[in-house]
Amino acid sequence: MSDLLNIDADATRWAPAHRDGLPLLVMLHGYGSDENDLFALRPFLPEGIAVASVAAPLTPPWPSPGRSWYPIEGLESRSSEATTAAAEALLRWLDAEAADVPKVALLGFSQGAAVSLQAMRLDAARFGAIVALSGYATPGDLPDDEGLRASKPRVFWGRGTNDDVIPQPLIDHTAQWLPDHSDLTGRVYPGLTHSVSEDELLDVRVFLEKWLDDSAD
Repeated sequence: MSDLLNIDADATRWAPAHRDGLPLLVMLHGYGSDENDLFALRPFLPEGIAVASVAAPLTPPWPSPGRSWYPIEGLESRSSEATTAAAEALLRWLDAEAADVPKVALLGFSQGAAVSLQAMRLDAARFGAIVALSGYATPGDLPDDEGLRASKPRVFWGRGTNDDVIPQPLIDHTAQWLPDHSDLTGRVYPGLTHSVSEDELLDVRVFLEKWLDDSAD
């Protein structure tokens, strides 16, 4: 048990203060960032939701700042086992901090996007929607992948044409994998680098509003 990754619940940023009964959007930042980064995107999100921006469980090697969800030994190296371990940590955090929330969506950037998609693959029924920005689906098979072909969870995948951080083979894999395993809304933004644009955030808002409308009681 001591080898399990643990998310620091005390570092999570929550909004609003009174959020009982609200759908929850959990935000997962990218490599070298922290829980404050995506929290700043709240003005672009739909009204009537709660937001939890979590801090990844690892510290990158010095002198890199911030936090990380899994180690990266150079941009060409990604471990599927490490991504799965981070996704399992997220599920444990949800069990502890949001077990009574009936409607949950994830929004991840870069590493956070990869972990969000991996969490969907581990427990698709828990999430109403996944927003994956400038990230990728981790190669390799998981036991529940076949079920995704039937359930088709709702996924938004956005990326820029000028993103040179995510290796092309991972983009190619994701472009093949997601349409087969999800109800995909895919967007490619001309000129966008490894970042998020206002145009993309407008599309994310529309996507999340549809999730909220479709999941309304």
